[in-house]
Amino acid sequence: MNQMKMKTKIIYIDEKNIESPGEIDKLREAAEAIKVGGLVVFPTETVYGLGANALDAHAVQKVYEAKGRPFDNPLIVHVAEPGDIYSYAELPELAGEIMARFLPGPLTLVLKKKGHELDACCKLDTVAIRVPANKTARKLIALSGVPVAAPSANLSGKPSHTDPAYIVKDLEGRADVVVCGENCEIGLESTVVSFDPDGSLNILRTGAITREMLSGYGIREAAPKGEEPPRSPGMKYTHYSPEAPLFILSGSEEKIVDFVKGELRQKRAGFLCFDELLGYFEKGDNIVPFGPRGDLAAQAKNLFGALNRFDALGVEAIYAVKPEKTGIGEAICDRLMKASGGKVITL
Repeated sequence: MNQMKMKTKIIYIDEKNIESPGEIDKLREAAEAIKVGGLVVFPTETVYGLGANALDAHAVQKVYEAKGRPFDNPLIVHVAEPGDIYSYAELPELAGEIMARFLPGPLTLVLKKKGHELDACCKLDTVAIRVPANKTARKLIALSGVPVAAPSANLSGKPSHTDPAYIVKDLEGRADVVVCGENCEIGLESTVVSFDPDGSLNILRTGAITREMLSGYGIREAAPKGEEPPRSPGMKYTHYSPEAPLFILSGSEEKIVDFVKGELRQKRAGFLCFDELLGYFEKGDNIVPFGPRGDLAAQAKNLFGALNRFDALGVEAIYAVKPEKTGIGEAICDRLMKASGGKVITL
């Protein structure tokens, strides 16, 4: 897929003062780019997004081309206020309850489309839609006056970006505007849920709205239906993969450390580890910590930045510890499994 280079404007904003006239003027410029069919990178609480007018089929196509994204991988539509969802989708009663509790926030709802306005973005009879909690994202969407289709702002299949420093490398020349704010607060893409006619809930992608938080809403553990097209990102393709092959290590801490030390002696390997394991290695080793052992929130926030850092180090292989699979740890494990293509080494 050939991607024509464009001139990209980089806008730096102060997210702590996003309501000030100067910052609003910067966002207004980015919003104008969306209005006329351009592509804009912007921060959210989860990861940075690459946004376009969801009502403009040509603009939506440019999102796919800029990322090199398969055209059957759906996009998430972002709106500024929870009430806006009612303009584009039909909500079962349970969806309304969940919206009231979790939106704005890192949760995407897969709902039946209302009318044909979003046909330019969604070829399905459903739409994945969310209201970000990030004030910059919501202000940008409101200023643009349209729903914004926005996958993560990275090349398809590569780690998502939570630090604007990495985005310019990937998307300069592929987006009209890059809005650089702070590092993302959560660091993992939104939880995605869908609803069955019987009132049960399906978790299509895990995230910061955890299984435990949703446990009171009748989660159905249903297997995907055969050849049904994916209705949400993260359901079909390998994602989040750094340049070097990634392997997840399963075993005792002692065995993991011994294994990694052996690999470091034989080749230029890297190790994604808990902070507590740093002391076992030399200063020059390619060891990248992503948070304390018990701090899953820190691990989530730092995960994609750590994977991007290994690309900069130029390692030949990456080995990663496996976090606890509770709370947001389930989402971290999901991203690592997709990044590794399911490659687990049991020690």
